Amino acid sequence: MKFTLSPLPYAYDFLEPIIDAKTMEIHYSKHHQAYVNNLNAALEKYPQLPEHSIEALLTNLEKLPTDIQAAVRNNGGGHFNHTMFWSLLTSEKTFTAPSKLLLEKIIRDFGSLDAMKEQFINAAKTRFGSGWAWVIVDTTGKLKITSTANQDVPFKEGKPILGLDVWEHAYYLNYQNRRPDYITNFFKIINWKKVEANLR
Repeated sequence: MKFTLSPLPYAYDFLEPIIDAKTMEIHYSKHHQAYVNNLNAALEKYPQLPEHSIEALLTNLEKLPTDIQAAVRNNGGGHFNHTMFWSLLTSEKTFTAPSKLLLEKIIRDFGSLDAMKEQFINAAKTRFGSGWAWVIVDTTGKLKITSTANQDVPFKEGKPILGLDVWEHAYYLNYQNRRPDYITNFFKIINWKKVEANLR
């Protein structure tokens, strides 16, 4: 198994002013690349392991050799989370709104889009230290807000369809300690078409 860093679907400055070009460059080419490198280094210790998707690895950690489980959890999670994150972002100039189908599901499970935003923002703001805020489809088919520490992926709770990185390296150059501003601005650059595609 050897995982690779897929090209970004846009230039580093595409998300400005919400996410600045320098943050994007460092976040993608340094942090995400490090997760990929460290994941591959862990897996290279056991070349006899069968090939698996990143999702399969993360949902079957207990089947891996014990000495690489933590490395795969942390770095594999970092790779999965960031790959999804990049795909969820679009320019403020090409803003997309939730489709009728997605909006109906949001209203069904949260009452309104504003109520969903409020819950999500609160989950992201109150995640202590480093981690992620998520919208998932739980095991009953309902949309739910949750958050995870570090690079954990909420697969045990359901299927993630929208995630926000709240590690400081994701926003500190531009926002410093103003995490709430970064979280609120995130809603200006969500690619809702991709969120809906993740429902499938």
